[in-house]
Amino acid sequence: MADVLKRVPVREQDPKVRATNFEEVCYGYNKEEAMDEATRCLNCKNAKCIQGCPVSINIPGFISKVKDGDIEGAYQVIGESSALPAICGRVCPQESQCESKCIRGIKGEPVSIGKLERFVADYALENDIKPAKAEKTNGHKVAVIGSGPSGLTCAGDLAKLGYEVTVFEALHELGGVLVYGIPEFRLPKQKVVKKEIEKVKELGVKFETNVVIGKSTTIDQLMEEEDFEAVFIGSGAGLPMFMGIPGETANGVFSANEYLTRSNLMKAFDDSYDTPIAAGKKVAVVGGGNVAMDAARTALRLGAEVHIVYRRSEAELPARVEEVHHAKEEGVIFDLLTNPKEILVDENGWVKGMKVIKMELGEPDASGRRRPVEIAGSEYEIEVDTVIMSLGTSPNPLISSTTKGLEVNKRKCIVAEESNGQTSKACVFAGGDAVTGAATVILAMGAGKAGAKGIHELLSAK
Repeated sequence: MADVLKRVPVREQDPKVRATNFEEVCYGYNKEEAMDEATRCLNCKNAKCIQGCPVSINIPGFISKVKDGDIEGAYQVIGESSALPAICGRVCPQESQCESKCIRGIKGEPVSIGKLERFVADYALENDIKPAKAEKTNGHKVAVIGSGPSGLTCAGDLAKLGYEVTVFEALHELGGVLVYGIPEFRLPKQKVVKKEIEKVKELGVKFETNVVIGKSTTIDQLMEEEDFEAVFIGSGAGLPMFMGIPGETANGVFSANEYLTRSNLMKAFDDSYDTPIAAGKKVAVVGGGNVAMDAARTALRLGAEVHIVYRRSEAELPARVEEVHHAKEEGVIFDLLTNPKEILVDENGWVKGMKVIKMELGEPDASGRRRPVEIAGSEYEIEVDTVIMSLGTSPNPLISSTTKGLEVNKRKCIVAEESNGQTSKACVFAGGDAVTGAATVILAMGAGKAGAKGIHELLSAK
């Protein structure tokens, strides 16, 4: 029986071993461990954990089923709210969402909601438990642009309501950021992502790959020539940002987006593929978010000494605590309160080092975090041969520039209502990173749910 104040510990690969492979770090719970952890849930009547979940999963409801050993029943409860539970159980920042609201966490450790969700979802994948689908279609056609988390969620929710949904994906493989942006050791592609997408297909959703909206066809053409009554834009934010410092165009400087895409989607981590990737001997990753941790831990596995260069202190790191902990365990070096000033380049145009400056924290900025300020005269050089910039991304302007009447803000993000995803263009909805800029998988899913709700309210009134 579990100690009610402490979580049932979760098994993980040994740090020294996992730093040399791309296999999943966390093994998750088995059934006995999951049922044991589930007994810690107080089954609160006014469950604050639900309020902390962007897709409003009935958390006490599914955990109660786990406690009884009814794992299929638990999956059906989760499936009412989430189309991608095996993914969310792995990559959601539960510690700052559902688990942060858990009453158990006041005197002890909160219930391990994320690990329980992962266990239930993995059980459903292994045992081919299918999600409940609509009995018949309602005849309304909806197009979804992008097969990332917001697009998949919107498509899945609409399919359950009987809509005929087609998802258009620009790349040759489905999944968006789930396949190109998150490493294999955090989110297995064959075992998890592909199988979760199969579940969405089983709801009746159709998928078309290699369709670049804005080039192959436009939103206006989809609506005027192909009779789609509504469109949801979930195209993400794949345009990387750079610092604009000297030397940034040198050979050996990458965006984290390109680096991770080469490794994940093009399988550069697999010796049987001949995709080139600059592994580097000494790599600096500039930034402190989850993507920076992913790039750093990937470079480490490819054999490099890796430094995270971040201009604030550890307390301000935007990455999940778990990701920072795993990176440190594996041997990533953190150069905190440090900011790049120049990338040093050799006579052949390759990176040979980086000039950095020490920082100190001043007054809070608009984000509420203390603003980093340079310490005069503290510049020094570090020896690196590869630099990975992980400073965030913005939406590609291709869709907004080829769609009449679609309003964007100064960051080139599509303007949409938070409650239902409605944009300035009639019958066109949007959500996820295309609206917010780079954010989390679960927030994109929440936006996909809101978009599906908005589309359903619009079309069911016709």
